[in-house]
Amino acid sequence: MLSYIIKYSIRNKFLVLLFTAFIVGFGSYSLTQIPIGAVPDVTNNQVQVITTSRNLSTQEMEKFITYPVELEMVNLPGVKEIRSISKFGLSVVTIVFEDNLGTYLPRQLIAEKIKSASEKIPKGFGSPEMGPISTGLGEIYQYTLEVEPAYKNSYSLTDLRTIQDWIVKRQLSGIPGVVEVNTWGGKLKQYEIAINTQKLNAMNITAGDVLTALEKNNNVAGGGYIEKENQTYFIRGEGLVASVDDIKSIVVQNKDGLPIYIKDIANVGFGSAIRFGAITGNGEGEKVLGQVMMLKNANSKKVIEAVKERVAFISKSLPKGIYINAFLDRSELIERTTATVTENLILGCLIVILIVVLLLGNLRSGLVVASVIPLSLLFALSLMYLFGVDANLMSLGAIDFGIIIDGAVIIVEFITYKMMGREQQFVALKKREKTAMKDEVVTSGATKMMNSAIFGQLIILIVFIPILSLSGVEGKMFKPMALTF
Repeated sequence: MLSYIIKYSIRNKFLVLLFTAFIVGFGSYSLTQIPIGAVPDVTNNQVQVITTSRNLSTQEMEKFITYPVELEMVNLPGVKEIRSISKFGLSVVTIVFEDNLGTYLPRQLIAEKIKSASEKIPKGFGSPEMGPISTGLGEIYQYTLEVEPAYKNSYSLTDLRTIQDWIVKRQLSGIPGVVEVNTWGGKLKQYEIAINTQKLNAMNITAGDVLTALEKNNNVAGGGYIEKENQTYFIRGEGLVASVDDIKSIVVQNKDGLPIYIKDIANVGFGSAIRFGAITGNGEGEKVLGQVMMLKNANSKKVIEAVKERVAFISKSLPKGIYINAFLDRSELIERTTATVTENLILGCLIVILIVVLLLGNLRSGLVVASVIPLSLLFALSLMYLFGVDANLMSLGAIDFGIIIDGAVIIVEFITYKMMGREQQFVALKKREKTAMKDEVVTSGATKMMNSAIFGQLIILIVFIPILSLSGVEGKMFKPMALTF
């Protein structure tokens, strides 16, 4: 089989050149499209079910929320492990599935079970939701909203949190490959109604009456439409609260024909939600932090580039004196890792080429052997692109130039030796006869040495076969190395 391929290749040199050009072209294209990362993502195939309920203790969260969710998820197909964490006001149930189920089938199965789990949770205790489609390497970009020194007194933590939630977060969430943007720190702005209990008791009004009035007067109603002179007028009742004055003007009750407003029994203004933590940085006090999460299996390099472009665009629309300060950028790690791998590959390639040329003593033979290195690398990149293997420290670090050119050195050296032995015969022959004789020497030499070269490389390749049988975290870490080798 090998001898037939060698003979066919020598007889059809133009086809070999076309195939080589195709490898170079497709390999170069694959290099621009293949996902590039720092290290392999070893996160298992897991889905998190998160429930928040600020009024429940740790024991109550475990009893009323965590246990019902676990009970519903335990019989799902392909489940390997279920673990949970219950804290004050927070329940996180992590369901680990078999890797062969993919990313979205487990989420579909859990979505079907969440509804039945919600029915077993007491009303008002919280509603379980699935976590984002991300992994442990999904935190690709983190930043803080900073205020220039000249404007320090112009913006409060509430203002920064509002800018983050309504300007920055909304625009970053629309980037392809971004699954979620989290906000940390600051004060969440909200309307605050402080009831005066003495006035409430004096007017014989309960807190429930106030709550009911607020709910009923913050709504929108539809009343159909009226047709008049070939025109239709839609009837709507707009009752949504838009300002503090709107809340103050809500009627709680009518006492003897006199309306009692919210402003008569309570103080209305802006406040902040209950805080359970804070973010500080550089010894400068509290900060507002944003965290961009990447979609699982997305191209981290392209997503980060898109995020940075959008951040530059958002910065132009921020209020005066506020800017975005990025302090964690995954692209820096990727660039350093890529630079290290690229430097090692280039140095290794040059050293191998130099040694081969010196040892063979023939520049043309050395260049023929050296050409195997870039062609093999481009061919490997093509297969990595086709089979979905990311380019990272493990996959690219497995490339060994010594083994790549091992067979080529043996074959080319033997052919060169045969050519030099017949150099006197070549001088006496015509050009066509000389070409035919050289083809014959190349065919016989390559055929004779190919089996030895293949056998020597197979012995080394056999060592990596057990690595392909690894599973779990070990498999995700080391399989790319074995595949690219």
